[in-house]
Amino acid sequence: MTYWTLNAFFLAAVALVALAAVVKARSARTAADPRRSDNGLRWSAVGLSAIALLITTAVFDNVMIGIGLVAYNPDLISGAFVGIAPLEDFAYAIAAVVLLPSLWYLLPARGTGPSTGTGPSTGSGPSTGTGRSIGSGTAGVPRASTDSGTAGGPRA
Repeated sequence: MTYWTLNAFFLAAVALVALAAVVKARSARTAADPRRSDNGLRWSAVGLSAIALLITTAVFDNVMIGIGLVAYNPDLISGAFVGIAPLEDFAYAIAAVVLLPSLWYLLPARGTGPSTGTGPSTGSGPSTGTGRSIGSGTAGVPRASTDSGTAGGPRA
């Protein structure tokens, strides 16, 4: 089995997860406001991340191969290289940069679900549509609820 064949299995699984994220984002957009151009997935951020990750992959793969830490069977690679790194090595970086944001969008955030109303409010700011909020609060630090009177709880 060549490295491209192995990559095909991983990239196919990543493509399915990414497709599920796009379908979910489009259905959420249609339900909320069909005119809205934002679909919940920030593809420009994914693209910028991909560029950064591919550059660092090129640098560090070339270093690791150059010092002999990693070697490839020449019969199993395509023969296309970026420096001395085989092109097949970059499939994992592409898979990671597509898979991680797709999973982030698909999976619910920890602690989301029906509110019991027994604790302080922890979220503020606009919602990302994924159960996560973008706010000015400090991560992990409960915020005082505006209807509770004090940060410690309801008024006595």
